[in-house]
Amino acid sequence: MILYRPVGLKELELIAQSDFKAFPPRLPEQPIFYPVLNFAYAEQIARNWNTKTNSFAGFVTKFEIESDYANKFEVQTVGSRIHQELWIPAEELAEFNRHIGKITIEAAYYGENFQGEIDPETNLPITIKLT
Repeated sequence: MILYRPVGLKELELIAQSDFKAFPPRLPEQPIFYPVLNFAYAEQIARNWNTKTNSFAGFVTKFEIESDYANKFEVQTVGSRIHQELWIPAEELAEFNRHIGKITIEAAYYGENFQGEIDPETNLPITIKLT
C-alpha cells in the first residue's frame, strides 16, 4: 500500500536523521499519527496549512507499507472522499515504522514567510540532506 504524509520542516529534518526510514515519535499532545491515502490530500495540507505556520514550509512524503499490516487500521474519512487517513495510535508508531519502506519527498512548498536557504538542485532547504 502506498501512503503519503504531509510534514513541516522540523518533522522532515527528523525523518532525514533516520536516513528516511522512520517517522519521529509523536509529541505528548499528538495521540494519533495519520498518514493519508492520496497525494492530493497530502498536497492540500502541505501547501495550504504547513506553509502558513511554524517554519512556513510543507512537504509531501511518500512511502510504502505492508498491506497486511496496514489493513489492521480502519480508513477514516475526515471531509470529502479524498480526505482519507489511517489513524495510528502514537504508541504504535515504532511498530508501524518497522513495516514501511524508504520515505521519499514528493513535493515541497514554501510560504511567503519562509526563512532559509533552498538548494536549487533539490528544491529542499539546505538543512535536508538526501542520502
